Amino acid sequence: MENKIINTPNAPEPIGPYSQAIKAGNLLFISGQIPIDPATGKIEAEDIIAEAHQVMHNLRAILTASGASFDDVVKTTILLSDMTMFADVNTVYGKYFTGNFPARETYAVKGLPKNANLEVSMIASIPA
Repeated sequence: MENKIINTPNAPEPIGPYSQAIKAGNLLFISGQIPIDPATGKIEAEDIIAEAHQVMHNLRAILTASGASFDDVVKTTILLSDMTMFADVNTVYGKYFTGNFPARETYAVKGLPKNANLEVSMIASIPA
């Protein structure tokens, strides 16, 4: 099985030695996305709701570049700088799925890259 690197200009460039996503067979592993606006390379969001939308837009861009959608996502991991933001993030996150919600875990962490408040990674199952 050959791994295929997925890279799209519609999501932020990696800020380290990693790929936006890797397709391995019918599995797509998307690296954690923070709320960087791919047009500016900066975090433009001014609150956690805007951060959550930007993260989900970044993830959608990578899914689309891979020939997938949120309907194909089977697992997500959410990292938050503070669990008091959970309800707002959860509300935004839920709007991007149509009912077949993936498995998920959420953690509070001490810090995230570029002082973001949110990072989300995904695994999707898509046709090979």
